[in-house]
Amino acid sequence: MTTTRTRTAIIAGNWKMNYGPTQAASFAWEIMPDLAPLIAAHPLILSILCPPAISLVAVYSVMGERYHQGIELGAQNMYFEEKGAFTGELAPSMVRELCTTVILGHSERRAYFGESDELVNKKTLAALHHGLRPIVCIGEHLDQYEAGQTREVIHHQSKHSLDNLPPAQVKEVVIAYEPIWAIGTGKAATVEGAGEVINYIRQLFGEMYGDDAAQAVRILYGCSVTSANIGEFMLHPDIDGALVGGASIKPDFVEIVRKTIETIE
Repeated sequence: MTTTRTRTAIIAGNWKMNYGPTQAASFAWEIMPDLAPLIAAHPLILSILCPPAISLVAVYSVMGERYHQGIELGAQNMYFEEKGAFTGELAPSMVRELCTTVILGHSERRAYFGESDELVNKKTLAALHHGLRPIVCIGEHLDQYEAGQTREVIHHQSKHSLDNLPPAQVKEVVIAYEPIWAIGTGKAATVEGAGEVINYIRQLFGEMYGDDAAQAVRILYGCSVTSANIGEFMLHPDIDGALVGGASIKPDFVEIVRKTIETIE
């Protein structure tokens, strides 16, 4: 079974804190012979590899001419300032030298490093200003989910993380819904459940920026995605791809792309 698509699907791999330059280059060499032909033959899908910052150059070198041909490079984070005394941070202009995309507001950044919606918003605006595609992550925790607060949390995060976007760049934003309660808890989000929340996010985006923007924005699912379940999620008309975690540092990532293509063709 397939589904008709008007929005280009995105399969982004968040490598998190895995693979230094040597391992990252080795893994990129391993998957590229299979990944590149798949992507080249199917213009309705974009694949983005997001290694740790220290490994961006290594993966960029491996990608070579394939870069911007359906396989792109993304950073896992950045700061919003142009330059200055911000030890350990990356400026948007630095990220832009190598990347097309940057992940912002990931649940781990929010939980472990105290990132607020307001900070995520500043980073999002800075990314757009520098021609980067932001993947803005939102999602609720287990206690919020069990308390029936999903819509309240999603509403707050959407309104504040995605505030004041430049009208000309609204459609360039990508949103990733992460049901944090389904990470390592033994609980699983259903396609229907994830799709319902993603549809709600699309409605909120429409209220903020209009129907055209709502229909154009790509919204990804981002929790425990594998080649075994990606097809089911991609059948939902509001789900435009996935932000892949653990499976993105395994050969299974190629199979996730393959199954996505089989579903959307």
